[in-house]
Amino acid sequence: MDGSDERRAADGGAEEPPARERPELATRILRAVLAYPAALFAGIGDLTLMALRMLGWMVRPPYRLRLLLQSMAFIGVGSLFIITLTALTSGMVLALQGVYSMRVFNAEGAVGGAVAMSLTREISPVFTALMVTARASSAIATELGTMRVTDQIDALATMGVNPIQYLVVPRVLAGAMMTPVLCLLFTFIGMVGCYFVAVIGLGVDPGQFMDKVGRWIGPADFRQSVIKATVFGAMTILIACQQGYSAKGGAAGVGQATTRAVVIGSVLVMITDYFLTAAML
Repeated sequence: MDGSDERRAADGGAEEPPARERPELATRILRAVLAYPAALFAGIGDLTLMALRMLGWMVRPPYRLRLLLQSMAFIGVGSLFIITLTALTSGMVLALQGVYSMRVFNAEGAVGGAVAMSLTREISPVFTALMVTARASSAIATELGTMRVTDQIDALATMGVNPIQYLVVPRVLAGAMMTPVLCLLFTFIGMVGCYFVAVIGLGVDPGQFMDKVGRWIGPADFRQSVIKATVFGAMTILIACQQGYSAKGGAAGVGQATTRAVVIGSVLVMITDYFLTAAML
């Protein structure tokens, strides 16, 4: 038995792990750390390419008006109930909190203007976009994802129909057109709920209520609200289309695409809202 065998026997026969395992472990950790930024940039690139392709096909015939009207009905009319319910309860809660907070300063008559400004500038466009994302974007991502994994999108291309023009353009246009309408409806219904609670329920003077509403908001506020809602509507539906269009992996892949569409859309609404607000102040 030579010297190395004697040392191995003295150590209980244990062998040191190969030195190359440490670089491999570091490589795995580095890959895990870089996976999220890589996925983020890949997603941004895919979304940008989808937007550019959509803009290119938007101006080319044939113009599919029937598909546009169907998408407008799905996004707009189909979202009326959830928008109405959310707007009514939001206005009522804002009125309740506002009246009791302003009574400390004997200024409860200003609750109408404060709620109107909050709804018009921020709450209506953001909440409308989130509701559209939760209802319409999830359904669109599921529909397009199912079409992708069942090769229906490939079948459209085989028949000479451009999938972007047929599936994406009408939906994104409908989102950009109907979300501002839903946003204005949200503002109106929210103010109805606010008036009901503040004036009828808590005894705020109706003259003061309406006077503050007229003084505190104007055309610029509604313009800001419509611009935000238009951007949010087009953005969230485009994200849903991109996620569904690129889905893979069967039913599990469709579910993952739907989840990503809702999560990414909701997060980008909040981020974009900050930058739009800063730009329009």
